[in-house]
Amino acid sequence: MTEKKDTISHSLIVFADSGADIQTAELLAKRLRIDMTKDKSDAEQVELMLRLDADGLSLVSGELVLRGDFTRMLPRIRLANLQRELLVKASKIKNADHTLTAIDATAGLGEDALLLAAAGFSVQLYEYDPVIAALLRDALRRAAEMPELTEIVGRMQLFEEDSLTALPELTASPDVILLDPMFPERQKSALIKKKFQLLQKLERPCADESDLINAAIAAHPRKIVIKRPLKGPYLAGRKPSYSLKGKAIRYDCLVLP
Repeated sequence: MTEKKDTISHSLIVFADSGADIQTAELLAKRLRIDMTKDKSDAEQVELMLRLDADGLSLVSGELVLRGDFTRMLPRIRLANLQRELLVKASKIKNADHTLTAIDATAGLGEDALLLAAAGFSVQLYEYDPVIAALLRDALRRAAEMPELTEIVGRMQLFEEDSLTALPELTASPDVILLDPMFPERQKSALIKKKFQLLQKLERPCADESDLINAAIAAHPRKIVIKRPLKGPYLAGRKPSYSLKGKAIRYDCLVLP
């Protein structure tokens, strides 16, 4: 894991709300090196709170609330719908005779990784931001308790590391690497849903597109799948082998020799 932000303790607090496991809240605060409180008024004095209650972990800022939740993905992972998912189509490897492996190098809240896991991939998720990783870890924990999701999330493994440094050091080459970085030009987009404004308070934008794609290439995958806005430029100006286009996004697929 890369060095945590120096400002994290000044802008964030863990709030153990009603029904929370206090020991879990204390361990989370210790891991993040921030304060923990059971007093809501204390938590509201900072810009962001990680609220732990009986339903799990959520990131809160004023009226904005973000909680990792895979249950809303259930319609999309039904077999008939899953086969129509653009990401699943983009990630297919022809004539594969083994369980395909994928790396989501920019995991976020893990919804894309869930689609790949539902399609049968063994997925490694990399998320460098410790707060987003905590939300994702909690979402995976809750999903593992659901019969409809247990097997799927069992194929998902979370790494709280920076993929820029982790990918070149992999000892085994994955079949597919998925890249969906946050870019500066997307910061003020009117298309961004309000809840993702919370993520943008934490996640640094991609500073160097070339570093990201070079790290993925260094892992020697068979294919790199890059999620882009429909009319956005190629990542680092690298023309893909082919692209699959949807209504709002496209997947640029770089097939490596």
